[in-house]
This record gives sequence, structure tokens and C-alpha cells, in this order.
Amino acid sequence: MSLPQHEEILTPRLALIAITPETLRSEQAGDNQLGELIGCKIPSNWPPVDWEPHVLATLLEQYEHYPEQIGWHRYTAFLNPDGSRTLIGSLGALYRENSPAECEIGYSILPPFEGRGLATEGTRALIELIRRDRRIASVIAHTFPRLQASIRIMEKCGLQFEGPGEEAGTIRYRLRLRDGG
Repeated sequence: MSLPQHEEILTPRLALIAITPETLRSEQAGDNQLGELIGCKIPSNWPPVDWEPHVLATLLEQYEHYPEQIGWHRYTAFLNPDGSRTLIGSLGALYRENSPAECEIGYSILPPFEGRGLATEGTRALIELIRRDRRIASVIAHTFPRLQASIRIMEKCGLQFEGPGEEAGTIRYRLRLRDGG
């Protein structure tokens, strides 16, 4: 998939802004430049509690090996009525080296914005973007069985329960986009 680095996906309530190696390095460094780089306000409770810092390094590695993926992983900015944007979470997709016909999606919304359907809205938009890449036959996602809100998001986006996940205690969901997935 090849999208311009700064193309945004717009939904009725969200702008999904593509991250780049530059924005990832800024977030890793904690240099307080992230908001300026992606054009939004960064709330004091960023990053999300469950955010795993190694994900930033993983994304940088992916971009080094697969530069065409710039645009798959995006920050989510809430569009306020006055047009200002506040970072409310992140969502994105990663190419899976061990299974080239699939990608894995993930999402995280900060607590003040949960329960409003924003993760579902953003995930649906991301899946529509992924559908345009004819190499990808399926989309997978992992979660913990106790995270019922996450499971509802997956189900609303068309993913179906598949079985145990790759990490201990997780479960996997899948959406088949075409044959071979």
C-alpha cells in the first residue's frame, strides 16, 4: 500500500493522521514536539496506560524494512466543533512478516473518550483503507477475554472469533477480506 505520508483519513468525528518515523522518534524522546509535528493538542494523560513503549521501536523497524507502510499506523485526533484537534488515542495496522497476506490491527482510546463509538468508527475506516491493498487477504486482532469493549469493537467491524491468541491469555479475531485469508 502506498499512501502519501500525511494523508488523513476523515470520518464524521475523527481525523486519522499518519505517523512517520520522525513522529515516532519524537514520541520516544519525549521532546514535547509531537503535538506540533502532527498538528494537534496532546493531553496530559498521553500515552494510554496500556501503551507498550516497545511498540514505537517495532514500528520504526517496520518502517525501515517496509517504508510503504507509512500511513497504515495512525494517531487518532478528535475533531472538535471549532476545528481544533486533541489526540484521543491511537489505532493502526501492522504488516505481519510471518504471514504476508494478513495484517494486525490495534486500537486504544483514552478513558475520557471511551464508550462513544470512536474506536469502532476509526477501526472501520482503517479496515476500508486496508481493503484497497490487494495483497492483504485478512485482518486479525488480539485482545484479552476480559476486555469486552474491545471484543465488541472487533465484532462491530466484522471480525470473528478464531481462537487463542499468540500471547498467553489472549484471543484472536479475524476478518477475511478475500480468498486466501
